[in-house]
Amino acid sequence: MLPMRRRLTVSAGTVEHHATEPISYWHRHDLHEIEYAVSGSAEIRTRSTHYLLPPRYAAWLPAGVEHSPLLRDVHTVAVFFDPTVFSLPCPRAAIIPVPPVLREMMRYAVRWPIERLDDDPEAFAFFEALAGVLRQALAQELPLSLPVSDDPVIRDVVAYTAAHLDDVTAGAVCRAVGISERVLRRRFAAELGQTWRDHLQHARLLRAMSLLSSTTQPVGEIAAAVGFGSASALARAFRTWTGEAPTAYRDRWQSTRAELSA
Repeated sequence: MLPMRRRLTVSAGTVEHHATEPISYWHRHDLHEIEYAVSGSAEIRTRSTHYLLPPRYAAWLPAGVEHSPLLRDVHTVAVFFDPTVFSLPCPRAAIIPVPPVLREMMRYAVRWPIERLDDDPEAFAFFEALAGVLRQALAQELPLSLPVSDDPVIRDVVAYTAAHLDDVTAGAVCRAVGISERVLRRRFAAELGQTWRDHLQHARLLRAMSLLSSTTQPVGEIAAAVGFGSASALARAFRTWTGEAPTAYRDRWQSTRAELSA
């Protein structure tokens, strides 16, 4: 990643990551970034939101947004754009689906790394076309994120919830953190703009999505691991949230992996 902008001589370029050891650090840069998970799942945090980046999705990080990726056993391609050259008017971080044309363009773009010396006409024309495809994709933001808080009590609540998704209850959270359920209801909603129960549901679905894309566990086992009572209960919630069944999501990811390894 680029912790800060250097004296670049090009208007756009790429960085490719093959992360086998965990990579995570806070940084910002004054370039727009779109990062695509070719394989594996990544996570990205901003100061206000925790994003999941599963295969076939990309993270949009506009210039100036402080963020920390968590890259582990993942292959990603990041494309950087100079905001003074390319108009990409989405002001906040987001997760977007990657259609085949955008996926192939990002993979092709690795031939032009961000730290090359010359911005030749062919490269500029290509990145201009890629930016056009990206503008359309940015209109399809998906809710693959959880809000975060600087409040130490709410931070502890979120951490405890994430560590006990299989059987967590409001009472258990309150005992662990040392607050009443009334305080949990009021303080959580005031800080994060959603109820604790809504947060729990989203956290379970995000974890299920990560496990579906990174393991071969049966759907029933994943449902139990993330706190749904059965595979059918997970399927209902997953379809409501994403528009597809867990098996369909897994099949799409597996077909992409097969295409990439062919």
